[in-house]
Amino acid sequence: MTEVPIPESETEAGALKAADLIRDEARRAPDKPGVYRMYGEDGTCLYVGKAKSIRKRILQYAQGRFHTQRIGLMVSLTRSMELVITASETEALLLESSFIKQLKPRFNVVLRDDKSFAELMIRKDHRAPQVRKHRGAHTTPGDYFGPFASTWAVNRTLNTLQKAFLLRSCSDSVYETRTRPCMLHQIKRCSAPCTGLISLEDYAGLVEEASAFLKGKSRAVIGRLSDEMSAAAEAMDYEQAARVRDRIRALSAISMENSVSADGVAEADVFALFSEGGQACVQVFFYRGGQNWGGRAYFPRVDKTDTDPEILAAFLGQFYEDKPIPRLILSNVRPHELELLEEAFSMKAANESKRGKVEIARPLRGDKLSLVDHALTNAREALGRKMAEGSAQGKILDEVCEAFGLDSRPERIEIYDNAHIQGTNAVGGMVVAGPEGFQKSQYRKFNIRGEDLTPGDDYGMMREVMRRRFGRLVKDEDAGEEVVRPDLLLIDGGAGQLAEVLAVLADLGLDDILAVGVAKGPDRDAGKEHFFMPGKPPFMLPLKSPALYYIQRLRDEAHRFANGAHRTRRSMDIKKNPLDEIEGVGPGRKKALLHAFGSAKGVGRASVVDLVKVDGINQPLAERIYGFFHPETRG
Repeated sequence: MTEVPIPESETEAGALKAADLIRDEARRAPDKPGVYRMYGEDGTCLYVGKAKSIRKRILQYAQGRFHTQRIGLMVSLTRSMELVITASETEALLLESSFIKQLKPRFNVVLRDDKSFAELMIRKDHRAPQVRKHRGAHTTPGDYFGPFASTWAVNRTLNTLQKAFLLRSCSDSVYETRTRPCMLHQIKRCSAPCTGLISLEDYAGLVEEASAFLKGKSRAVIGRLSDEMSAAAEAMDYEQAARVRDRIRALSAISMENSVSADGVAEADVFALFSEGGQACVQVFFYRGGQNWGGRAYFPRVDKTDTDPEILAAFLGQFYEDKPIPRLILSNVRPHELELLEEAFSMKAANESKRGKVEIARPLRGDKLSLVDHALTNAREALGRKMAEGSAQGKILDEVCEAFGLDSRPERIEIYDNAHIQGTNAVGGMVVAGPEGFQKSQYRKFNIRGEDLTPGDDYGMMREVMRRRFGRLVKDEDAGEEVVRPDLLLIDGGAGQLAEVLAVLADLGLDDILAVGVAKGPDRDAGKEHFFMPGKPPFMLPLKSPALYYIQRLRDEAHRFANGAHRTRRSMDIKKNPLDEIEGVGPGRKKALLHAFGSAKGVGRASVVDLVKVDGINQPLAERIYGFFHPETRG
């Protein structure tokens, strides 16, 4: 592929209107396949598209005749473009999916929450192959089985393999150093090849049986084990017969639980798309070796103007950008440009695993249709639950509006809490919530570092957090960056804490942001919270108010986040501290010193007389500690 440079003359580009700029780019664009990226004024990617002819596709945008207002808005916001030429439209499709997944453009269908899936791996680079869970690239020689849709599913299958085939799961270093069987052998989950209790030839037979089972040959494996059990019973080796019986039971249980009654579905991924009200859900199920290895529901970011074939095509392209592709993909919707997708997936599969053609099919009858219908039912129910949760969330936010006198539903609520122990390792936590719940990517922690703060000064800590948070917001706004102001601040504290927050906001010219103090009630009982707002007397919300429960959840989440950050900082402080360098100061004495003086700096400011008062610190050690922090006093 070839990158086509675009002139960076800001004066020239700024003088052109969006359509004129696109037309200007089209004149220099090649009449070849490729990918184009459209960028806004702030450098954010607006859209990624592919075309058989980049020039013709770009000219369509410049003509001003758009199918939807959304495309017109996208064109009007475009300030620059980047083009990449590819050898074919198939290669352009794969590159487009990669760019969308990486850049998450505003006007594309975007796959969200795309996490990697676990697999099972049976290694082939050791004389006694190991079975283990695996994520990521296939860099270790071995057989890989998956994907499994959940950690629970892969753990259950791994446990079954250990019970049924007695394969080792220990690391090579543990294997090489064993002199006697481990606990897994004692509970009949490993055949102990490490100590020679099974020959390597017999162990290799167990590995072959496990591979056959994972490839869908469970009936053949169970049949061989049944014959082995019968032979042991006839020879009156009842202990061996019982061991084989237990292995058969383990295999039968998982085989019946995961079995699929669909001809020709030894290996397939099943997709079902259900869209309603401008939202969409794609349910995925993985079938391998004739077994259902679980599924997952996805909620891609879509626009109400996107059609189902377009949504599914974009989803599939991004989904398989970093995942192995099966031979068969079943779906309830025929994706847009199906033949091109099949060609692209076949090329990708051939390059990665030397496999043949990939087929994308929409079954109309039989067992395969039953699998798709099952996935569609799950997709419909998952989207229904999500929309119901969103509706309930909307009603709660309406009650929050009414409680605090907001003009409209808050899109962004920020909740603040501080955590410390007697002023040490102080941390401020900011939690963010909105119509879709907690926005954990927006959480922030603030390590309190004010030199002039008195240990335990909660007001001073809150003042520092507010100055840093909203000072940065004002700075970014002045620099022309796009920032989102909160609609509501919830402060864990009463009138005093709220006054500090209001003073900082006023100093920064942000006194239009509503701040509310949430103080715990008598005996710190939930439900008896008092709320403080500027210009109003303290008030309470009805005990069974949904808004009250919601605010309690927000406050508890802020408390959890701040405490977690504090524990992490305190742990690091205990592990790494100047006191560690002083001979005679171990963990116990260090902890006593930190509790007594708040921090290592506090210890450094203490006199010998003060140091001696700490439990475990005698006169010679106190003098050594004082001398460490005051080297000029050393003789």
